[in-house]
Amino acid sequence: MAYLKNLTEYLELTAKRVPDKTAFADETGMLSFSELLSLGCRLGTEVCAATERVNAPVAVFTDRSVYPIAGFIGALMSGNFYVPVDASMPPERMAAIMEELSPAAILYRECDKETAERFSGMAPLVALDGDTPEENGELLAQRRAKVLDIDPAYVIYTSGSTGKPKGIVISHRSVIDFIEWMAEKCFIAEDEVLANQAPFFFDLSVKDLWLTMKCGLTAYILPKKLFLFPKLLISFLNEKKVTTLIWATSAFNLAANSGVFKKYAPETVRKVILGGETLYAKQLNAWRAVLPEAEYINLYGPTEVTVDCTYYIIDREFSNGESVPIGSACENMEVVLLDEELNPAPDGTAGEICVRGIGLSRGYFGDPEKTAAAFVRDPRNPYFADRLYRTGDIGVINPDGLIYYVCRKDGQIKHIGYRIELGEVESAVNAMPGIRECAAFHDGEEDKIVLAYSGDIDGAGVIDGIKNLVPKYMYPNVFLRRDELPHNPNGKIDRPRLRKEYQDGKDI
Repeated sequence: MAYLKNLTEYLELTAKRVPDKTAFADETGMLSFSELLSLGCRLGTEVCAATERVNAPVAVFTDRSVYPIAGFIGALMSGNFYVPVDASMPPERMAAIMEELSPAAILYRECDKETAERFSGMAPLVALDGDTPEENGELLAQRRAKVLDIDPAYVIYTSGSTGKPKGIVISHRSVIDFIEWMAEKCFIAEDEVLANQAPFFFDLSVKDLWLTMKCGLTAYILPKKLFLFPKLLISFLNEKKVTTLIWATSAFNLAANSGVFKKYAPETVRKVILGGETLYAKQLNAWRAVLPEAEYINLYGPTEVTVDCTYYIIDREFSNGESVPIGSACENMEVVLLDEELNPAPDGTAGEICVRGIGLSRGYFGDPEKTAAAFVRDPRNPYFADRLYRTGDIGVINPDGLIYYVCRKDGQIKHIGYRIELGEVESAVNAMPGIRECAAFHDGEEDKIVLAYSGDIDGAGVIDGIKNLVPKYMYPNVFLRRDELPHNPNGKIDRPRLRKEYQDGKDI
């Protein structure tokens, strides 16, 4: 295979090989590989006409349709990189992201025109589903020739601990390296049919997008409503003859917990690839009961390492009380557990999961201080600068030689498939009139965000007050209202005491 330096080369090669095959389909339409390439090039030409910038962010408003994918291609074809922006994001959060980005262009669908026009003074607007100019292949080639494989392919924003979202910069080379490894290790063949579950602003979708374009797969974009009606979800999978699920573990768990498998089962699924949060044996066993012949693969990794850095091909039975390992390092990645002094933790001793290798992010967009804090020099190498990413996750290597996830080191959690900094929740609540102070923590057993606070507002009032600041998946699920919150001798909120009070209340 020829050396690739730009992700768009995957689509170009596949469009030559299987031009008329369906690449992506949504509820109302589809794009073949040749149609996706053509639309992407036309959009790229329009972006080039709108801006002379290269290696700059292009914001793409996303929804559950094929159009954002064409927008991603257009951004890359123009010599820039794409930034997925949830079109339904709370206005203030969107404004903060757009202000930080200062994008070269904003790509949107006509249904989101009103939202896009709020930022028309910031950057040119390009309609994803409007009239597009003819492709200018020479101009696109000139722009794309200026892009190196170490340059950004995309920036994905995740929750930030200070209330400010973090834009994580990922290069072409990191994605290409990961996708090449995953296609081989997970035995992804051209006849696979995917059911895309992850939103395009969630890094899990990177696997669906670029495996489809590399391998010539067909991917159906699942309508969001299907997860409200598990019977319809299973019917959809069977109707489309879906063979492979690359899903967030929360979506996998939702189906397992719904009871749908008592009457219905996916008939054609032969491979299930999971990631995004802890996989529990109870839900795994529910799937295995109805799909005993399917292959199950557990992946782990934060957005900063290009989606995943460890994998485990599940090769044995697990009892409901057992932990499922996150496995061992992906190709061209090293995963090491370090103690508080950044020394290697002995096997069997918990340590922070730290990662080095080609998959590491270029850092946080517009935030060198936060980048320097998270991407540190490898303390094991005194001879030259060697970057190491500190995940903030705690893991342990068991006697089987595999890594097991233990917990979060700080206030960053995984909740219903999303990575959330609880500090962002606290920041939004603290900004409300009538709130004196608050503390948020996670009930991992029931996957609930618990908010303890003092103030004159009830839980419904809190939700009403933060709805324009954070997305719904970050809303607290449990409210502990107090006249005053407990404090430790240092004057800080006594979070361990709050957790204990909450747990004691549950145990009554």
